[in-house]
Amino acid sequence: MILVTGATGTIGREVVRLLAAGGARTRAMTRDPARAASPPAGVEVVRGDFDDPSSLADAAKGAEAVFMLSAPGPWVERHDEAILAAAREAGARRVVKLSAIGTGDHPGVGDWHLPGERAVRSSGLAWAILRPSGFASNVLSWAAAIRSGAPVPNPMGDGAQGVVDPRDVAEVAARALTSPDLDGHVHTLTGPEALSVPDLAARLGAALGRTVTTAELSPEEYRDRLRGAGLDPVFVESAVGGARLVAAGGNATLTDGVERILGRPPRTFVTWVHDHRAAFA
Repeated sequence: MILVTGATGTIGREVVRLLAAGGARTRAMTRDPARAASPPAGVEVVRGDFDDPSSLADAAKGAEAVFMLSAPGPWVERHDEAILAAAREAGARRVVKLSAIGTGDHPGVGDWHLPGERAVRSSGLAWAILRPSGFASNVLSWAAAIRSGAPVPNPMGDGAQGVVDPRDVAEVAARALTSPDLDGHVHTLTGPEALSVPDLAARLGAALGRTVTTAELSPEEYRDRLRGAGLDPVFVESAVGGARLVAAGGNATLTDGVERILGRPPRTFVTWVHDHRAAFA
């Protein structure tokens, strides 16, 4: 049985679907099962809260493998420690952690995943760490602006990233959870192209048949926007630092990780857009 944490998010939901389709006994963990969308047939939905150790112990009972996923933020270290402890207590044999590209390479830019990575490596369990680049699905935050004809915010200038389709990341995760082939390694996952915000806007606009413009934000303007959204101050400063890093070319990394693991090229951003056009209608 495989326990998937973060099972109602972009990656977790797709991991659950792939595992169930492959015939794996799958348990999906969420803080509020009553609000979870209908899971695939045969998937067990359980309550689990990273800040409630007893709920994690119940969720992990009988699990042979655990997918470790928590929303990005300063709480990741605490969440990783909690679910890893529950996995070990339950007798799990394998853990797969969803981390982030560049973890440990840029001090001060949101190294929330680094303690969890270290804990996984020293856990005594079989392990794999996945470090994806920026998700194609992040542009969903532009939907309202696009529908109204407003420019989309750009705090990253012309800095490019190896934007990756979340479905590719989920497919790699499902492989890592069900096979020893990826054990003991860190896998950096990117798409096939390094794309800037203007590149993304141009490709999105072409696919939608409309012009998508961008409006550059200074670090101060970006900080004010995030603060105005009520985000955690530590998260805000890390996001601003991350935007600066991308703007300076610090995340223009491309790897062959997806193709090497899945035996096919990674999906392009345009493919993702075509499959999600309804979100921008």
